[in-house]
Amino acid sequence: MNILITGHRGYIGSVLTEKLKHEFTVKGIDAGYFDDCYLDKNFKIDSKINNITKDIRNLELDDFKNVDCVIHLAALSNDPLGELSPGVTKEINYNAAVNLAKLSKEALVKKFVFISSQSMYGISTEDIELDEENSKKNPVTEYAKTKWKAEQEIKLLSNNKFCVVSLRPSTIFGASPNFRSDIVLNNMLSCAFTTGKIEVKSDGSPWRPVLHILDLVSAIEASIKAPNELINQKSYNIGVLNGNYQIKNIAEAVKNKTSCNLKYTNEHLVDPRSYKVSFKKILQELKDYYKPKYNIYNGLDDILRYFKQINLTEEDFRGFKTNRMECIKKKIIEGKLDSKLKFTK
Repeated sequence: MNILITGHRGYIGSVLTEKLKHEFTVKGIDAGYFDDCYLDKNFKIDSKINNITKDIRNLELDDFKNVDCVIHLAALSNDPLGELSPGVTKEINYNAAVNLAKLSKEALVKKFVFISSQSMYGISTEDIELDEENSKKNPVTEYAKTKWKAEQEIKLLSNNKFCVVSLRPSTIFGASPNFRSDIVLNNMLSCAFTTGKIEVKSDGSPWRPVLHILDLVSAIEASIKAPNELINQKSYNIGVLNGNYQIKNIAEAVKNKTSCNLKYTNEHLVDPRSYKVSFKKILQELKDYYKPKYNIYNGLDDILRYFKQINLTEEDFRGFKTNRMECIKKKIIEGKLDSKLKFTK
């Protein structure tokens, strides 16, 4: 099977590509925003990968020639970055995503895996686990709005020859050649490892669903291998059994693993970003294909091994290489990216 991955050199994409290359013929397309962010100086994209540098806004029909399955990861990938330029976020996360799906269908691609987001649920006011179909969608940020809008429109393209499945991952954690420290668990562990302490600015009570990066890779593999008739037009929350945690649970797990100092500052007395998500659908429907292995307690070891391997510093943790917003801002200031986030040279 020939697989095309967009965003294959990013945080998730670089791990996914390394996994899939052993079983499939992999082609990757990436704009290259974060090519200077690899902390492991020895890491190189395998020469077996058809490695293409191209803005997804510029894709053409020929880019999908002989492709059987598309995994669409490329996006402006979090809420702060999405708010940097809402118009550009819409161009990349919505317009380009829908166009990419249309080109895939025209090129006779058989399966399209869209990496969506749980951020579409917005701020939850109920103490219930949010499910895919019945829970209200209340996207607040530009990132969330564009992901939800793209998911709906791409799903309409599906038919019995073009299978579309949407995956809504929990907040990811785990080691990657293109590591991010700007997401909750990675942030805490990076801070603990490099400074010996964590400061939680809330009281630690808000809930977050989190997911190990290798379990997301497992869910993507499940989407590739599951029969089209089982998953076509469906959306899945991606997580694990008992995969919702309070921030204080995550902080305590990091403290226990690193023996760091933990302090709750209560600067943000009320943090409205609290929600729990149901994972029953994927755990039941795709149980023969999706087999997650990690939780916040057994999933920290690989990150710590990675930190020791690359000798992670506080400068790395706080700098542009592991913080997506800082990386993009740096390139704009240096004149490498214009206001539309297109490379100037």
